[in-house]
Amino acid sequence: MDELINRIAANVGIDAETAKKAVGAILAFLEKEGPADKVKDMLAAVPGSQDLIGQAPSGGMLSMGGVMGLGSQLMGMGMGMGEISGVAKETMGFARENGAGDAIDEIVASIPGLSQFV
Repeated sequence: MDELINRIAANVGIDAETAKKAVGAILAFLEKEGPADKVKDMLAAVPGSQDLIGQAPSGGMLSMGGVMGLGSQLMGMGMGMGEISGVAKETMGFARENGAGDAIDEIVASIPGLSQFV
C-alpha cells in the first residue's frame, strides 16, 4: 500500500492522506460497479486494498452513481480532473504491474465512462 500511495503522491502531486482516501474511493467504486471476479483479482494485486477501501469517505455524491458520482466524490476531496485522472491511472497501472492486467482491461470495459479516466 505504501508503495502505491508514495508513487501517487510523487507523480500526481497530492498529499499521502488525500491519496489514500482517493484510492480507497476508487477501489470501493470498482468493487461496487465492476465484475466481482475481476475486481477480486485486481484487489489481490493491490496490497492493503481493503484498508484503503476502509479509509474512503462514505456517502456524499457517490449516491449519484456511476463515474460521475465517483468524480464528484473525488472533487469533494479538493482534487481537480487532472489529479483524479492521475490517481486512477497510477492505481490501475500499479495493479497491472502486479499481475492484474487482464482484470483491469475487463473492469474498464465493463463500466461506462471509466476509460476516459484511465
